[in-house]
Amino acid sequence: MKLWTLAISCAVSLLILSGCSEKVPVPKKEAVVDNTLPIVSLTKNGTIIDTNTIALEWGAIDDQRVEGVYIYRVMPDAETKEKGEKSDYYDTVNSRFSTHYLDKKIEPGTRYSYYFKTYSANAESQKSQTTTITSLLPLESVVWINSRQSMPRSAKIIWRPHVNEKVKAYIIQRRTLQESKWSDVATVNGRLSAEYIDKDLKDNFTYIYRIRVLTYDGIISKPSEEVTVITKELPAEVTQVVASTELPKKIQINWKSSDAKDFLTYRVYRSPSINGTYESIADTKNNSFVDAVDEDGKEYFYRISVFDTDKLESVNSNYTALGRTLIKPATPSLVDAKLVNGRVKISWVSSDTRAKSYTIEKKYSKSFLESSIEDFENIKGNEFTDSEIEGGKTYYYKIFAIDANGIKSEPSIEVKFKVDDTVTNKTQNNKTQNNETKRTQNKAPSVAEKKIEQNGAPSVVAPVEEVIMPMQDFN
Repeated sequence: MKLWTLAISCAVSLLILSGCSEKVPVPKKEAVVDNTLPIVSLTKNGTIIDTNTIALEWGAIDDQRVEGVYIYRVMPDAETKEKGEKSDYYDTVNSRFSTHYLDKKIEPGTRYSYYFKTYSANAESQKSQTTTITSLLPLESVVWINSRQSMPRSAKIIWRPHVNEKVKAYIIQRRTLQESKWSDVATVNGRLSAEYIDKDLKDNFTYIYRIRVLTYDGIISKPSEEVTVITKELPAEVTQVVASTELPKKIQINWKSSDAKDFLTYRVYRSPSINGTYESIADTKNNSFVDAVDEDGKEYFYRISVFDTDKLESVNSNYTALGRTLIKPATPSLVDAKLVNGRVKISWVSSDTRAKSYTIEKKYSKSFLESSIEDFENIKGNEFTDSEIEGGKTYYYKIFAIDANGIKSEPSIEVKFKVDDTVTNKTQNNKTQNNETKRTQNKAPSVAEKKIEQNGAPSVVAPVEEVIMPMQDFN
């Protein structure tokens, strides 16, 4: 543990000493001037100028007393320095063997003045001659830029490639009419590149573009001329949307035809509520659509949109139509239900003129585990008689109205008959006597024949005695 602590202490000490040893010397406030120290002199071609850098070169310094060179920089066109502001000192070259310096903190088209002093351990040389240099003007951008209008949610910018072979890429900048600040939206690499397509833009919206050139050494040019782009507007929305309310098992939607020159198709949307989620159910080129709905009285809300050949979709929320399939016929109203001589007799009325026929549903239990349902269909009148019943069983009856389209109403209230064995035996004996009498007259039907009477027609079995059974769940 002690060895580990000692190792860490030594490492920290070495880092501290190393940092101190590489500390860059700076001019002293009250420096001693030594006139014998050599003065820096730039070479004949000692300045190289660029847009954002300036390179300086001076002659070799052989005096062994010299430890380095202090560099001073002044910006003549800048405002006069206030009292107490730092001196002209700019940087230090801490080796007499170095003869070059590159200033990277340069603004394009700006004047800079430089002078130098050599320094030894205890003194500085006299000030060198001042050299004033003006950096190059900013690089010009592309000389020609253009754009394509009315593209769907996109904009195409084209330009003439830059002639300067130092060009590395093009910086595409964009703003809107509501913005004052430019944003970089893309960097297109390659000097010979000549176009850019900006995507995911707003519909019928104005954008402004310009280009800056980027060189391999990081120089960014002045901005190019600006071009304005207006994206394509959406197709006009569909109007006069109407939907049917009285068609069986379907809803027909109609609307005014679109005037779009580049029309592609209509899209039909449907929702169970006006403010609900609308799902797409069909695309069609016709200005009408039939929605098959296998439910009576079902309501849907419909909206229609237009697509153009660029797949732009119009607004569809301003025109909504309510459609409904034909409702069910009115439920028949039960008038009378009774058990007479072993027969069930039921009568009813209906106020709905749409009712063309009626269906009677009969339900009973065949055994403890098995039940049966029978439908007596296409009954034209308002009465029904069922003679096929057995003692000791319970029967349930419902009435349905049927319209010309086969649409079935909701059921009437359910009628319940519980038949006693004694009543059935008594009525069965009466039936047997009547049947024997009718056989002698060659008019008696089969004993097993099922008896149904409609429209008040006379019974084929003459009643001997009327037995009215108490009804349950009638109302």
